[in-house]
Amino acid sequence: MTGEFGGALPAAVEEGVGGFRTTIENTTERGGVNYGEFIEEVRTFMDRARAACPTTELNDDILSRLRAINDLLKGVTIDEWYAPSGTRTDLPARGNIMLPPYTFLDQGADGVVATLRFRRFHLGGNSAVHGGYVGLAVDEVMGLAAGLARGITRTAYLTINYRSVTPLDTDLELKAWVDRTEGRKTFLRATLSDGDRVCADAEALFILLNPGQR
Repeated sequence: MTGEFGGALPAAVEEGVGGFRTTIENTTERGGVNYGEFIEEVRTFMDRARAACPTTELNDDILSRLRAINDLLKGVTIDEWYAPSGTRTDLPARGNIMLPPYTFLDQGADGVVATLRFRRFHLGGNSAVHGGYVGLAVDEVMGLAAGLARGITRTAYLTINYRSVTPLDTDLELKAWVDRTEGRKTFLRATLSDGDRVCADAEALFILLNPGQR
């Protein structure tokens, strides 16, 4: 059996354990020692592209460069099991450019506390973060809290209350903790704050996966 990009899938998947790895090989080396710099430059490009109004001539120049870069990256593409994005625990958001960069201040079985910063790429309007990116960050951190408490889980529902405007380019605090458990169900709560001001709060249910469940 092969993965999406042709690589052999791990034995756990071959044996039908399910779509998630039973153990995750986190690394601080995969992708090279300068992978963090690479990810930061990609994030900066996303910010610049979000804010830019280029000319046709500049587009032509950038397009030729991007196509060359994409060809280079295509040559080193691998499947999700071994890609450094999402597993580089030494980098903000584990090196995952899909996520706003965050780092943990505290983490344990009872919950996690993270600091994060939304950038120009995450703009919704009027200097505020798009609510969808708030939901993405909350789901990510609540999922990690559920994982630390119970193991591999899936989001069953997530309810977010937007209490005030979430600002760009500001260090925010995101807390997520286990409220209670019932069998395979883990109920969690979370708050996203700018100092003493709550930007959003949330409640969610995560379900512990059975062997073989995707």
